[in-house]
Amino acid sequence: MKNNTVTTFILVGLTDDPQLQVLIFIFLFLTYMLSVTGNMTIITLTCVDSHLKTPMYFFLKNFSFLEISFTSACIPRYLYSIATGDKVITYKACVTQVFFTDLCGVTEFFLLAAMSYDRYVAICKPLHYVIIMSSRVCRILIICCWIAGLCILIPPLSLGLNLKFCDSNMIDHFGCDAFPLVKISCSDTWFMEQTVIICAVITLNMTLTCVVLSYAYIIKTVFRFPSVQQRKKAFSTCSSHIIVVSITYGTCIFIYMNPTAKEKMTINKVVSLLISSISPTLNPFIYTLRNHQVKKAFKDSIKRIALLSTK
Repeated sequence: MKNNTVTTFILVGLTDDPQLQVLIFIFLFLTYMLSVTGNMTIITLTCVDSHLKTPMYFFLKNFSFLEISFTSACIPRYLYSIATGDKVITYKACVTQVFFTDLCGVTEFFLLAAMSYDRYVAICKPLHYVIIMSSRVCRILIICCWIAGLCILIPPLSLGLNLKFCDSNMIDHFGCDAFPLVKISCSDTWFMEQTVIICAVITLNMTLTCVVLSYAYIIKTVFRFPSVQQRKKAFSTCSSHIIVVSITYGTCIFIYMNPTAKEKMTINKVVSLLISSISPTLNPFIYTLRNHQVKKAFKDSIKRIALLSTK
């Protein structure tokens, strides 16, 4: 984003109504604290509990870290804007926010694909699970997710750094985002817009193909199980992941594949807010409430803390 005459941007936010701003602040503050607390709890439990040292929880720990990073890249800045009334964001801060929110967002899709592959191996190849999903393989998959996210992000970001902003510096959003920035640029943005859409389609196609294929084989394998109890147990290990995948892909497809969403900026802002605040808050509850091992680890940790406090 070339800095011609514009050195700062003004974040319009969601509303100018003071009463609504108070409600939004309370809502976002609570969801942000719940998100950080919930995801940090999962990270802590998977680190300290010996029963949660399997590949599935290794991926879940990394997913929780991504969720904290993603929501922390945009929500605290908006809370600051509401609390102080300071809507000004510097050029460098805006570029930094775009980089980290997009990197975490794209990496999350690849991580969800890796998690679906983990479930495929666990259910379809249980005897080889420990060998295939070794700690080395898991670490390589995590690194590949981050590298893939970076590779997808570099082309549109490099084009975005060349955008010129001549007069308008009002970003019609609560944070720095690609589409609102493109809207106020005085450069020819056609090529960048197409690049963003192509990168989004590539990310969705690659990761969604992996998820669909993994679950197609899982369903095929599960229906071969002789007992209903075995089928229920197999599906219960995947249910949390399926819910998170549905929420993540559904909201992203709405923003990038729905042409009217880009025009109706209000809808776009609300959906973006839900992605950056609600999803990271819900995910810990989705994974813990439907997972007996995590619930047991949490209860054991509470008991240990209670015992230590009484001594």
